[in-house]
Formats: sequence, structure tokens, C-alpha cells
Amino acid sequence: MGKVRVETFKYLDETIKRMRSGGLLLVSVGRDGRPNVMTIGWGLLGVMWREPFFVVAVRHSRYTHKLLEETGEFTVNVPGEGMEELLRYCGTVSGRDYDKFAERGLRPVPGRDVRAPSIEGCPIHYECRTAFKVEVEPGALERELEVEVYPSRDYHTLYYGRILGVYARED
Repeated sequence: MGKVRVETFKYLDETIKRMRSGGLLLVSVGRDGRPNVMTIGWGLLGVMWREPFFVVAVRHSRYTHKLLEETGEFTVNVPGEGMEELLRYCGTVSGRDYDKFAERGLRPVPGRDVRAPSIEGCPIHYECRTAFKVEVEPGALERELEVEVYPSRDYHTLYYGRILGVYARED
């Protein structure tokens, strides 16, 4: 079954629920066109500058960071039931060393609004283009939080992705 365009925040509750219980799948693509997928457990959906945005946090050390710096486009995919192993795998293996799409038999579905594909089998996905980014700076975060989240000082870049389209299965 195909996907249809839906109202931007129609699946907000479902998206947040899945992000908090296992994560979501962030797909990026670099200049070479090869997609990469990583698991994310942090993100924000909302409105900035009168537009819908999905903010994702990606550490500098991640391969995805390099790809987002190259193209600034990404999709956020809400996994379906039974994708827990894929979430674990994509959260522990680097795209620098493995083609996760090939390794796990994932089928990339071309984006409608961005170059980054979505993942076949994910019932909902968001297509985003970075409009703004900000670096988490050492010393700028509440001390207790910084100590807990950044003990190795591998900080995040926050990518503010303007949501260009949200798509969901017709069923």
C-alpha cells in the first residue's frame, strides 16, 4: 500500500510515543546519493517561524552528521511493529563502515520533497530540509545535564528541519 500526504501534526502523538519507546529512524543522504539510516531517540516537533519543524540532534562523531552537512536533507521514519531489531542495529552500527540498507534488506523509497529517501515498511515519515542549525556549546548547558549527556564531550548539532511533507500509509 502506498502513502498519502497527511496533515503535518496528524501523527504527532504516535511519533513522540515511538521516539520515547525504541526510537525513530533518521535517513540522510550525502552528495554521493547513498542513503544512511541511524536510530534517534531525541527530537522535537513543533512550530518555529510560523512553519512546522522537526529538530533532530546528531553528534559530531556520527556519519549522519557528515551527510547532513553535505545536503541538509533528511527523513524521519516512524517504525512499524516488529522493527525493534532494526532500531537496535541502526543505533549501534556506523554508516561509515556498513551499508545498513543493504545489510538489513531495507528498500529506500525516493523522497517526494527531498533527496533523502524514506524506508519502505515504516508507516509514517516526515520529509525535512535544514533551515537552521545550532551547535551545543561546552559550558552552555545546565552542568548536571552536560555531565550526564556529554561525558566524552561529543556534542550535538541541532538541525532544525522544516517539514516539507508528512506521509502515511493509506490503511
